[in-house]
Amino acid sequence: MRWFLFLFVVLTVPSLTAREPVAVIPPDSEIAGEGPVRRYEWFRNLWKDKRTTWAKEVEAKQGALVFLGDSITQSWGDDLNWAFGETKVANRGISGDTTRGMLYRMPEDVLALNPTGVVLLMGTNDLEEGASPEVIAGNLALIIKRLKASSEALPIILCNVFPSHESKMRSAEKIKKINALYAEVVKGDKQVTLIDTWSMFANENGNAKKAEFPDLLHPNAVGYKMWEKTLRPVLELMDLVEVPVENFKCEEGYELLFNGKDLSGWGYRNKKTLAEIENFDGMATSSEGRYHAKHGRLVVTTPSEGRSFTQLWTVEEFDRDFTLKLEFRANANADSGVFIRRPQLQCRDYLVAGPYKDLKSYKPGDWNEIIVVVKGRIARCTCNGEVLEEEFKLPKSGPIGLEGDRGQMEYRRIRLKR
Repeated sequence: MRWFLFLFVVLTVPSLTAREPVAVIPPDSEIAGEGPVRRYEWFRNLWKDKRTTWAKEVEAKQGALVFLGDSITQSWGDDLNWAFGETKVANRGISGDTTRGMLYRMPEDVLALNPTGVVLLMGTNDLEEGASPEVIAGNLALIIKRLKASSEALPIILCNVFPSHESKMRSAEKIKKINALYAEVVKGDKQVTLIDTWSMFANENGNAKKAEFPDLLHPNAVGYKMWEKTLRPVLELMDLVEVPVENFKCEEGYELLFNGKDLSGWGYRNKKTLAEIENFDGMATSSEGRYHAKHGRLVVTTPSEGRSFTQLWTVEEFDRDFTLKLEFRANANADSGVFIRRPQLQCRDYLVAGPYKDLKSYKPGDWNEIIVVVKGRIARCTCNGEVLEEEFKLPKSGPIGLEGDRGQMEYRRIRLKR
């Protein structure tokens, strides 16, 4: 009899604690967090339709890259319009949803899929319902906490709230406040990568531009392509999406300064004296993890602190004339730099971060080529053929370096002809 009772308890406990995917939005008393939960008839119907469908896909979507959000995410399409090729993705956006609603549905819609990574975009609908930026950020903190509790190795990619407009009850001031609070929530958290998806869309007043947001709330095809391009470098670094194979070969007369496999020939130097401190020969990652050699690229990762100044230098120093060529891809609003014998040539997401905001051939979110021709103590620097600096003054000798500051930067095909 005792054995029977024990078995009865073991078999019935899960039925008392497990949540079934719900078609009906529960009362506020059953939902964690604070702030609004939408209950309009159209939203209840959409919630039911989406979550009922997703409950049937749990097995098929195991190990997917999950996108959690609202109408902006939902409208990208079930498979994100194949933006990331054959990568298994799960779009878990529900139009009109708030951060509190997303917090509630995470167990079934996200965690049950055992995702390889999670991309978050949320918060804009809370504003329309009158929630304060502080309440919205508080719900985000709970979402991050739950994701991290599910796995210490789960990559979490947090997107800034996109700009909108006061006429949509989403003022620039409040959106900027939300994004600042989001940055505080994840500051120093190495499991979360924060992407600046606000700056690349905002106009001079901090509002959305109709060229990318015709209704000042939802992106069009151009906007979605921009979002894809700023997500891709981060997702590729994490091996969450397909990565193109690099088959580059140097032109005759050029030598590679970066071999594409490790950081051999590079290291850290004293910022004042440039005396060598560390050498990374044979290492794929710098000692503190800021610089990575991966997929044929030298990647400067996004600092968890928001901004962090680091400098990677060649072991070799250069005192003769040379031509330096390299390609770079800057994440949205990323800030980096190329040191030439020591002086720094700004290398950034130029059209957003400056200083060369009038470039015509710069390709945001794509690969761009910098060529530096050094003659004596003067360098001519161009980006995709456009002049950045006509007479960039240099010392007689020195190494070549790459700075890390804000956002993710990638360099490849770094080569030099003497």
